[in-house]
Amino acid sequence: MDKYVKYLLLFSIICLASCREDDGTGAASARRKYDEMQRSVARGWNTWDTRSVLRHVLLPYGVAIDINIASSDGKRTDRFFIGDREEGAAQMRPGAHSYDGYYTDITASWNGLRLRVESAADSLSNTLMITPQEGSAKGGKLIISVRNLWQRANRISTAGNRFSIQTIAGNLTLDGEVSGKYIENKEEEIILSADEPVVINCGNKRDAGQARQYIDEHYHNFVSVNREKYGECYEEYNAMQNVLAWDNIYDPTINKVITPVSRIWNVGWSNSPDLGGFVLFCWDTWFASMMLSVDSKELAYANAVEITRGLTEQGFVPNFYTESNYKSRDRSQPPVGTLAVWNIYQKYKEKWLLELLYDDFLKWNRWWDGNRKTDGLLCWGSSPFEPVTYRYWELVGVNETYGGALESGLDNSHMYDDIPFDKEKHQQRLNDVGLNSLYIMDCNLLARIADELGKKEDAKELRRRSREYSERLAGLWDESASFYYNFRTDTKEFSRRTSPTNFYPLLAETPDNRQATEMIQKHLINPEEFWGDWVIPATPRNDPAFKDNTYWRGRIWAPLNFLVYMGLRNYNTPEIKEVRRQFAGKSKELLLKSWLSDGYVFENYNATTGQGDDVTNSDKFYHWGALLGYISLIEQGFYYNETAGIYE
Repeated sequence: MDKYVKYLLLFSIICLASCREDDGTGAASARRKYDEMQRSVARGWNTWDTRSVLRHVLLPYGVAIDINIASSDGKRTDRFFIGDREEGAAQMRPGAHSYDGYYTDITASWNGLRLRVESAADSLSNTLMITPQEGSAKGGKLIISVRNLWQRANRISTAGNRFSIQTIAGNLTLDGEVSGKYIENKEEEIILSADEPVVINCGNKRDAGQARQYIDEHYHNFVSVNREKYGECYEEYNAMQNVLAWDNIYDPTINKVITPVSRIWNVGWSNSPDLGGFVLFCWDTWFASMMLSVDSKELAYANAVEITRGLTEQGFVPNFYTESNYKSRDRSQPPVGTLAVWNIYQKYKEKWLLELLYDDFLKWNRWWDGNRKTDGLLCWGSSPFEPVTYRYWELVGVNETYGGALESGLDNSHMYDDIPFDKEKHQQRLNDVGLNSLYIMDCNLLARIADELGKKEDAKELRRRSREYSERLAGLWDESASFYYNFRTDTKEFSRRTSPTNFYPLLAETPDNRQATEMIQKHLINPEEFWGDWVIPATPRNDPAFKDNTYWRGRIWAPLNFLVYMGLRNYNTPEIKEVRRQFAGKSKELLLKSWLSDGYVFENYNATTGQGDDVTNSDKFYHWGALLGYISLIEQGFYYNETAGIYE
């Protein structure tokens, strides 16, 4: 290349970078702060790799201590996922797990073996102890390997029961040892008997007694503090924190720490594609960021930012995105991002987070108004686009009713049965109460964020849009039934099939106190519709689809409970506050039913029995199930002012 051309190209790059740094919005500075924060989080020993909860990885070096198991009959497994439904899979009972890997605890049961795996880490030092539990079969083996992940090139050597790690830059050497009933070192795998305790030390030297004491200290420091803080509310906090911590991973394709809904969803299962190592779903990730904000600012920020960064070329946050630029370019999902970020901001008061996300939030807000509106109100939709990766969800359901149902987040909901689809406007022919209510809430909260950032004209625009949609949403109130109903844009009639989303106008504060009280008394606490021992079903009990008990037809979903609960918080009459208290208590009981018995946090639950494991399409360890406990913690006064509602 000509020297002059080289200099011109370099000068252009410098100018472009300078323009970005000097864009006058604070966004460039916010980007730097976020990247620094991500680098600070992606450090130390933790269960970072999504493909095994028994793989302890040291970041930023990408070296792992990997634990596999073999039984006396010669069978071996390296697949360790919490809630794995694969035939013959190891069953994992999660114990405590700090976000930063300071302490972890999990028990694996497989082929007669039952082994508890604990770890305690400080900086570069890590100690693991593997202990056979009562009734564990004899003759099993533990296979310990020290290996590079993600194409890293650290130098690793093993000899007998010892190993050494030299980082690729050559500036760090860590020595380690595996202690227990040693059998052999075969092809650089250290093999020991699983009949006796095994200790793995890296970056330290501890015998079995010292290791036990070190791990117990870490357990006490992590668990006891939280037990003392939360008292009688500890188990709902424990379930929430635990599922988030075990689902937290590092993904090398985006070089970020994130918290997907579950590891199973990341890597696939029978009859399901491997999504490449991570998948972030839209409203799921926003809810995770809210729960994470309780005691991990960095992880709350990380998830809020990464799901927003999935913004499509059309200007909306997609239903999902994953590796290789694969995302749902036809559809978005419920707009709850500003609800999450506004409440995170109320706790940490760091304006740079707002500066980082504001422009994308505004694009998303305007996209709804410009692409999903019919007769002045929004409809769920699915817009055609030119495929990018030609993978499954780029080709299925696009510009169809099903694609619109996927945008709602309520994939197979009875509400969208037989609803025609307008292929010209790319929308269902249904003004949806839930969508319009969430959109009004989004306008209101984004206007508050605009106020914080001094964007006065944007705030005016957003409040104007909120008023316009609120006035039209009020027209979906049926006085005779004391309820809001979806409206068919083709027949110009109400659709009488309802779900918890019909209570979302409480989030928009559209109903007055009388209307709110009536809809709650006549519908929410009506045992023929939504109330009962276990609440609240995604399909009312008197709808024929309730008995289907599959996915969004009849089952209980924590995000619906959460959004209805947050709507109830906007109304402080004694009657509504009492319903809210009972609602929170029932949500807590549903979560703890499975959590205390088997350590699972389910994706959805049976609305008649409260079981989560009665169907196979309920992920056993899906983090938004913990919203049931988050509701209870909010109600107990841990995170919100009693009278401030969602706009605190």
